[in-house]
Amino acid sequence: MALRAGQPEQRGPLLPRLLLVAAALSRPAAPCPFQCYCFGGPKLLLRCASGAELRQPPRDVPPDARNLTIVGANLTVLRAAAFAGGDADGEEAAAGGVRLPLLTALRLTHNNIEVVEDGAFDGLPSLAALDLSHNPLRALGAGAFRGLPALRSLQLNHALARGGPALLSALDAALAPLDELRLLGLAGNALSRLPPAALRRPRLEQLDARLNALAGLGPDELRALERDGDLPAPRLLLADNPLRCSCAARPLLAWLRNATERVPDARRLRCAAPRALHDRPFLDLDEARLRCADGAAEGRGEEVELAGPELEASYVFFGLVLALIGLIFLMVLYLNRRGIQRWMRNLREACRDQMEGYHYRYEQDADPRRAPAPAVPAGSSATSPGSGL
Repeated sequence: MALRAGQPEQRGPLLPRLLLVAAALSRPAAPCPFQCYCFGGPKLLLRCASGAELRQPPRDVPPDARNLTIVGANLTVLRAAAFAGGDADGEEAAAGGVRLPLLTALRLTHNNIEVVEDGAFDGLPSLAALDLSHNPLRALGAGAFRGLPALRSLQLNHALARGGPALLSALDAALAPLDELRLLGLAGNALSRLPPAALRRPRLEQLDARLNALAGLGPDELRALERDGDLPAPRLLLADNPLRCSCAARPLLAWLRNATERVPDARRLRCAAPRALHDRPFLDLDEARLRCADGAAEGRGEEVELAGPELEASYVFFGLVLALIGLIFLMVLYLNRRGIQRWMRNLREACRDQMEGYHYRYEQDADPRRAPAPAVPAGSSATSPGSGL
């Protein structure tokens, strides 16, 4: 049959096409792990918050997962290849095994993790962000972060305070292979010094060292923050550290004034010692006031502040005030000299009268004629004057 003008061309049946579309849309997706929540989208997101019953990472995570969050579990120990098939009994995955090739972000906060063994994150070649904050870490393997060539962000905030110096040394070794690291979070860890390996990361852009126990940064640490060539120097966050404002802080003060933009919170830096400079803004200090301890206080580790320009001026002002007060006192004495003389004369006469009274009573008491006669006992044989005997 001929087609009429303007009539659309007849098409084949639509039912087979609809069935093909439905079949494509109904392809079975990878199941979500037990007690986890999976959110679909361009990048699959998993969130597992199972409490104390979750003692190891889930082993049935879909291989196309991009973001994995585990919060509030009781992982305690991250064994080798924990995310690549290794289990809690120490069995490691086969060499080269990769179960999560697309995982880019792994968040493991508040999970009571105490130990991270060597190779705990093996099998995660695409991992770019790792967050272990708020875990009571006590031991960290020197190869804990091996096999993470793409890692750009590592957060260890409030996670290292319980490990002591041994954990800090282990962290220094664990950071050594992370050449692509851009962001490093070490806030709230009571660190008295920064790990040297953290300062030497060639591509580091920001180091968060707030809320620690840093008394300052030495010349070697400041030199390690500089970069050769075209690589940008990292930014450093230092607020809420107990800075010791002594002569050892002069390099840091000079460095801050030349590169204030490198420390965004520089205006929040305060002195914790010595007592004379307590809570003073660090950037407002004069280098002349940053003095070392003298010989008497050197053995105790105390620091003294020698007289700077401001202190010398205060001493001069105090001396002038004392001189003015003394001059006023002398003027008052001069203007009241007659009254003072009269008061002194009256006082002298009163003292003389008092002494004369004492002298008169003494003479009266010392006269023997005024001494009383001794009493005669009753029944004595003494004769009276008229007895005639």
